[in-house]
Amino acid sequence: MFEALGERLQSIAASLKGRGKLTESDVKQALREVRIALLEADVHVDVARAFTQAVQERAVGSDTLLSLTPDQRVIGHVRDELREVLGRDASVPELANDGNVWLLMGLQGAGKTTTAGKLAYHYKSKGRRPLLVAADTQRPAARDQLEVLAGQVGVPILKVADGEAPETTAQRLRAWLADDFRDLVIVDTAGRLQVDEALMDELAALSQAVGPTERLLVIDAMTGQQSLPVAQTFDERVGVSGLVLSKTDGDARGGAALSAKHVTGKPIVFAGTSERLDGLEPFRPDRAADRILGMGDVLTLIEKAEALEAEESEGAAAGRTPQDFTLQDMLNQMRQLKKLGSFGEVLSMIPGANKMLPEGASVDEKEIGRMEAILSSMTEKERTMPKLLDASRRKRIAAGSGTQVQDVNRLVKNYDQMKKMMKRMGKGRRGGMGLPPGVGGR
Repeated sequence: MFEALGERLQSIAASLKGRGKLTESDVKQALREVRIALLEADVHVDVARAFTQAVQERAVGSDTLLSLTPDQRVIGHVRDELREVLGRDASVPELANDGNVWLLMGLQGAGKTTTAGKLAYHYKSKGRRPLLVAADTQRPAARDQLEVLAGQVGVPILKVADGEAPETTAQRLRAWLADDFRDLVIVDTAGRLQVDEALMDELAALSQAVGPTERLLVIDAMTGQQSLPVAQTFDERVGVSGLVLSKTDGDARGGAALSAKHVTGKPIVFAGTSERLDGLEPFRPDRAADRILGMGDVLTLIEKAEALEAEESEGAAAGRTPQDFTLQDMLNQMRQLKKLGSFGEVLSMIPGANKMLPEGASVDEKEIGRMEAILSSMTEKERTMPKLLDASRRKRIAAGSGTQVQDVNRLVKNYDQMKKMMKRMGKGRRGGMGLPPGVGGR
């Protein structure tokens, strides 16, 4: 989401390096460029103005300009202000032992239903017992969609009927909870293409009936800052305790995220990072600021890797050595890495990783998909005994994966290189999270 803005800010930061002493004029010129970058990223004009003013007040002081590293001080001030604008501290709602009812609101198409499924997945993985409530009384398709998601997550769902009264829904919910204990109820509500009185009245009545502990507004990050006045309307009529940004993995320029706290006064509590059920993360302003400035987000990467490791069975790869490393292991590693997110996303979390790639090279997600297709087209015996891959087998694998024989040959060569490298290192780490040779350039 912040890719374009991050590149601009990193370029501005780089222009300050190596100059030695900075003058007040240097700082003001750099901040003018920062302000332009923010406006181009669809950041609210008031936020852009306040941001650069705050950084300038900190950076123009003698402690900064007369220090031995004034460029680093200025960049530090930019980072601090980014954190401030994004909300500074994480504001994920705290859950009580029971009685947690979360009402999800938003316009039609914002991603409420998908977010409801992701929240259920997120908290089920933490040992909670979620219940999904499909409370859209106007669109049966929305209720059916949530039912599918509930099945994928493995949680129960309470579906309302067409035109069902809010008090009836509340009574049915109380009866369910009396019979089946659930410590988190996630209510997916109706939406409209635009705010109207009927929608607001319906949401207000439902909110009063079920008594939510949290009222979360889902905002489509792709719509930019124009979605923020909508948030103010929801807050005035129903009340909003926090924001969920959906579709942050798309081409959003980041304006909504950087403007949300200032314009609405409400914190961003979650961000949707992909379409997968596990593609939802608590929003952490400090980590987001570091990623914008190219400082990576190693903590999030470590947390994701630890979560994956916890999912693996204890004996899955116990005692394996570099000599045991097979194409099946290579396929398993690729699938584990995909669970962390796209390879580009993983690289963005590692400080300086993108700069380590050859100039003009990038991670080709399609190439990685081709590699997985090739490995999947092999038989299990071929993956565990690569020596079986003669010319006729490679031709069959290429045809089965929709690739060329040369692609199969290149993958096998990469595998051989990886195995040799692991032998030189003297160990094969279980679930090793390194990129396969050839990724990022050929």
